[in-house]
Amino acid sequence: MLFFLLLALVGLLGGGLCSPVTKSDTTATHSATLSSGARERRNARVIEDCMLVGLEEGTYFYKSRGTGEVCGVYLLSQPDEAVQVSFDYLNVDCDSDGLVSFVDGWELGGELFPGEVDAPLEGRVHEFCGRLKKKVFRSSGNAALIQYRIPSRGDGFKITVRYTKNPAPCNILVNDVSGVYTLRNHGRRQNCSVTMISPATVNLVQLSVGVVGNVANRALETGVLSRCQKRGVQDFVQIGGGQGLDPIHMMVEDSICGLDTNPRVPASHVLCGMTTVRMVSSGRVDNSVTVALSQIADPEVMPTLMCDLPL
Repeated sequence: MLFFLLLALVGLLGGGLCSPVTKSDTTATHSATLSSGARERRNARVIEDCMLVGLEEGTYFYKSRGTGEVCGVYLLSQPDEAVQVSFDYLNVDCDSDGLVSFVDGWELGGELFPGEVDAPLEGRVHEFCGRLKKKVFRSSGNAALIQYRIPSRGDGFKITVRYTKNPAPCNILVNDVSGVYTLRNHGRRQNCSVTMISPATVNLVQLSVGVVGNVANRALETGVLSRCQKRGVQDFVQIGGGQGLDPIHMMVEDSICGLDTNPRVPASHVLCGMTTVRMVSSGRVDNSVTVALSQIADPEVMPTLMCDLPL
């Protein structure tokens, strides 16, 4: 089931981050006779599809048709941004098992990004039903999810989506757009990762992990060291991939550490549904790693890591 969900998700993301097909609520009613709620809904775009990926900033309205499906709105901003969702209005019947939740990150097939090991679940999932006038949530990274099940016909909610600057991004989720990404722990004990939702080539641009010293001082450079996790080093970078969102379950090609401002190591070609670079930090060292990720376009490329095909 996860494989087909991933295929659906990758298919939605295949053309890049895009807006869902929505339509304006253009009910022709004189403004003097409209209730305040109706006027607000008229100015909002309507959510029509059960699974949406990548809303533009703006206001959206959902009204249940009584199907009771579990649906999701997957929000994804730029790597240096956070997702802010304001629930401006909510009316969901609790007695009919109606429920709406805001998730800090993405959930798919029972797996979370970022995973619970890297970002504890406490405080990341907010569930509610009944009547709600105003509630604002903000993600810690560039990914957020609104999940909902609203069986009662006519119930619904209105949200406003905004993307705000994130000065210290740690866990980054990207679609198939190539780019250069830097992970930093800022001297804290925290794990950071960047995951591309596609098979990808990983090129190492800069590495300063597990080494105490000034990056500008080339005399201290150790070069790129391999198999750091197996050697018992507490700070390292994993390069790998998997079919699910949680990096803790991925296959690892190598774990590297060291100091190298101009690494000349072969690129990694990860042939998996998800490609991940994960930096593990003990908090004793100020770590950073910069990588270039690009979608694998050449079908003849020889993978350095290939995931098993799901059944």
